[in-house]
Amino acid sequence: MKKSQEPLSVPTPERLAQIRRGIEKEGLRVLPTGGLALTPHPIALGSALTHPQITTDYSESQIELITGARRGVDECLDELTEIHQHVYHSLRQAGDEMLWVSSMPCGLPTDETIPLARYGSSNAGRSKSVYRMGLGHRYGRRMQMISGIHYNWSLPGVDSEQYFSLIRNFRRHAFVLLYLYGSSPALCSCFVEGRQHSLQPLGSGGKTLHLPYATSLRMGRLGYQSDAQAAINVSYNGLDGYANSLHEALTRPYPPYEQLGIRNPGGDYNQLGTSLLQIENEFYGTIRPKRTVHSGERPLHALRERGVEYVEVRLMDLDPFESVGIAQSTMRMLDVFLLHCLQSDSPPDTPEEIAELKHNQHLAAERGREPGLHLQRGGRDVLLSDWAAQVLAECAPLAASLDQVHGTTDYSQALALAQARVQQPETTPSAQVLRTMVEQYDSSFMAFSLAQSQRARDSLLAMPWTPQQQAQALALAQESVAMQKAREAADTMPFEEWRERYMAPQELG
Repeated sequence: MKKSQEPLSVPTPERLAQIRRGIEKEGLRVLPTGGLALTPHPIALGSALTHPQITTDYSESQIELITGARRGVDECLDELTEIHQHVYHSLRQAGDEMLWVSSMPCGLPTDETIPLARYGSSNAGRSKSVYRMGLGHRYGRRMQMISGIHYNWSLPGVDSEQYFSLIRNFRRHAFVLLYLYGSSPALCSCFVEGRQHSLQPLGSGGKTLHLPYATSLRMGRLGYQSDAQAAINVSYNGLDGYANSLHEALTRPYPPYEQLGIRNPGGDYNQLGTSLLQIENEFYGTIRPKRTVHSGERPLHALRERGVEYVEVRLMDLDPFESVGIAQSTMRMLDVFLLHCLQSDSPPDTPEEIAELKHNQHLAAERGREPGLHLQRGGRDVLLSDWAAQVLAECAPLAASLDQVHGTTDYSQALALAQARVQQPETTPSAQVLRTMVEQYDSSFMAFSLAQSQRARDSLLAMPWTPQQQAQALALAQESVAMQKAREAADTMPFEEWRERYMAPQELG
């Protein structure tokens, strides 16, 4: 059996100062009624294919905002705020749309009416839309409309094996983050129409459904789940094992998807391929190893060739009480938590442990605040609150180290806030969401989310926005449109030939 990854010593202050974090934040464009906006991606926001900060996720109606990798939490948050300001000013000029601040979707139209994201006529742009068509066929479009906030994190001098050590520990302790920051305990009944579920009505009328102790329905059985993907046994014990298990899922034919076919009888594309996964991004997970890709390069090839560059944390809900979806203290706690995952002992995972972790994730997502809730650790029952308190206590020296580096007490304060939430479940965001819905919005998920969305819009529009910022934002948008046109003009290969080349197994490295 492979040896346990040795715990690292706490990095030097010089290295801690080099931590980089970036954010990718999704959000639906909605109408004043709380219904999904079915308009195209706003022209003022540039090209969704080539804009470095503003793109779309699954749907044309789902904006994704991207910061650079920043050394400071404040610097990262300032950039995220400025991108939001540009989006809101553009939406205001075009009409009365705004961004939905909840992870669980707004009022949705019928599945086939949800518009797929469009990226123009280049081969790369077309492939992105075909991929989304495939996701719709495989999992339904509704599920893809869930939004979250991804936290990209790196520390110089960390190698691939050490990043996988971090990933294993992150998966072991992910329940802590679901408990502390889960913000999706309720949803609109339209989301689960025609699906089996165990949700309970909140208030009368049946339009809002919830679970009383849920933290993050987005990360539970109703969220990003797939029976097909349950068959993928991904190992996180190192880059080779991870790459090989992903390679297998990307090349193994899957009969239901083969039956669907790559094209329909009319010649339109149904999906990019018929394997268990079309491309790497289709694989769901709470955290992913990542590497920046070259143009046209497959992500798995990039990982195999150049190793892990950073990790992408994927389990964070949008915080509906924060206008940009995440609080400064949450980001600081994520830094501390990820450092703890990196420098703690990290034995290899086993199939038994992986099954336990999935069980723990569902319990923490659906019943995380339930008094006396037990999780599984090494085949034994352990109180969620005890285990969470232990993990957070071990984080204290790391918070102190980061405070020292940055000349602040902000990291220790973020940790203290997290520790208080373990002792007082009623102070968690998920409990606050439910309480606010019941006390102020007649138990309505839609009314609560709409009011919070309006509040976020108003607060961002009220912030200073200079003509210079506006000019820079528009210049970046125009530049992205020119880049898209140049790509389209440069493409000479027929799309089918391009698709076959891109999807060829040898491209995976």
